[in-house]
Amino acid sequence: MNSRKQEPADLNDPALRDRAVAAARGDEPFDVLITGGTLVDMVTGELRLADIGLVGPLIASLHEPGALAKATEIIDATGSYITPGLIDTHMHIESSMVTPSTYAETVLPRGVTTIVWDPHEFGNVSGLSGVGWAIEASRDLPLRVITLAPSCVPSAPGLEMAGADFGPKELENLLSWPEIGGLAEVMNMRGVIDRDPRMTGIVQAGLVSGKLVCGHARGLSGADLNAFMAAGVSSDHELISGEDLIAKLRAGLTIELRGSHDHLLPEFVVALDELGHLPQTVTLCTDDVFPDDLHASGGLDDVVRRLVRYGMRPEWALRAATLNAASRLGRADLGLIAAGRRADLVLFDDLIDFKARHVFASGRHIASDGAMRVTLPRLAAGPLRDTMKLQPLGEADFMIPAKGKKARIATIDRPRFTRWGEIVADIHEGFVIPPNDATLIAVIHRHGRADSRPRIGLLTGWGMWNGAFCTTVSHDSHNLTVFGSNPRDMCIAANAVIAAGGGMAVASEEKLDALLELPLCGLVSEADMTEVANGFRKLRTAVDRIAPWQPPYLVFKACFGATLACNAGPHQTDRGIADVVSSTILETPVLEILA
Repeated sequence: MNSRKQEPADLNDPALRDRAVAAARGDEPFDVLITGGTLVDMVTGELRLADIGLVGPLIASLHEPGALAKATEIIDATGSYITPGLIDTHMHIESSMVTPSTYAETVLPRGVTTIVWDPHEFGNVSGLSGVGWAIEASRDLPLRVITLAPSCVPSAPGLEMAGADFGPKELENLLSWPEIGGLAEVMNMRGVIDRDPRMTGIVQAGLVSGKLVCGHARGLSGADLNAFMAAGVSSDHELISGEDLIAKLRAGLTIELRGSHDHLLPEFVVALDELGHLPQTVTLCTDDVFPDDLHASGGLDDVVRRLVRYGMRPEWALRAATLNAASRLGRADLGLIAAGRRADLVLFDDLIDFKARHVFASGRHIASDGAMRVTLPRLAAGPLRDTMKLQPLGEADFMIPAKGKKARIATIDRPRFTRWGEIVADIHEGFVIPPNDATLIAVIHRHGRADSRPRIGLLTGWGMWNGAFCTTVSHDSHNLTVFGSNPRDMCIAANAVIAAGGGMAVASEEKLDALLELPLCGLVSEADMTEVANGFRKLRTAVDRIAPWQPPYLVFKACFGATLACNAGPHQTDRGIADVVSSTILETPVLEILA
């Protein structure tokens, strides 16, 4: 049986416990003895000198320096700070556009030893086989991967079409798999609150399984928040302010404080500091990390680093990333350096930059000085290929047809927090002429489960573009999505991505400027981290030249959530302009012909 399936029961092997007890008494040698380091105590918050003895995957002893000296291997930790391995409580590997093995190679040397992965990107494209591949690809990695069952495939049924459809029966099946740790973020908030039968059945499947039921509660408060939690959802990472953080802590949610919205972190630090203590229900997560950011700055270690930079006490940030996270997961073997616990340990150079000197995972010395000491297995990715079921497109596919000379047009106003808007536009030769300050958005179904006629909309508040950006990374149905100022550049970018089998492309002045090929589900590359990061960096630079970003909301990342139909407000999908609140779809943005 695979070791991952045995956790945490693997620590209860009697022979292992016999050896650990003997070593703790001083009668037998430790396998590894870490000496001279400063322990960061996750319970008391103290910094104190201590030696740590390991036997197999187990911490056998935590004792005064020099009290025990017998060991097969001794590691001098003088000058370093020793913490439990970091635990990322909510993330999507697919957002980093690399395979699980490559992701593990990147974050393990930085001190991240456990991740809670919602593979709903793979699920939305390749269904159950995509989730199955995710489990198999991470099974034998030293990075502990707790895989969750995607709860929203698609995120807004009836308003969009993904590559698969997970209803209550599919979720019951997934949650019965021993490798599945719970129900992933429940994003269809309205469906849960209104007791939609589909969402009620999905959440109920999670409750009956006895496993975690995780949430996505952006903007919920008062009666809606209570209803969402009463249905059985117990966590949230979609915070919008410091006030929202405190309100959700008071409500009793476990908070997965995420690093992917950096502009909010200082506000969260202030709110927690004013509270005067770190609640045990505060954990940390990355959610989404682009490949260039992951390569340059890391994963959850970077979230810890930034929180400390913004003024959070190091011991608070670390406790959220270790002991609090382990408590949330129900893993008493993780999150604490103590005799009888699992030997997931990190030796950091300091508590400012958090550069990992050594990393241990289940007692194995797997990384030193930023490099892996072991080779990781890789799984063939055949089930994730050939997901682009589209023929080349023409310029007319990116134009809005209409009769007459003038029309009233529905628009999607503002990035991220969208709202309905209207404009009056001219019509020329059977097509709407978009105003110069409006951005075209086209979404084309690419999974072969519905018609692939492009659905076109107009975005306002996105500035004046001078080119086009196309992506198959488009949350969460991941249909082909194209943004642009003109049909010609949009067509060039889209056809480049179609030919590549998925990925991203930028075009301007009737030429292709950049292309990042992501042939696995249109989301991921099998190339190494450096190559993918460099490719994404070049693409991001090309997009920066054609789009007038205005942080914190009008940013590159806004492109990837522009189709997330489960969030309140209008969103363009492969079915039209969808609004989850009113459950309506406009197949065309043309509301009325005026002349």
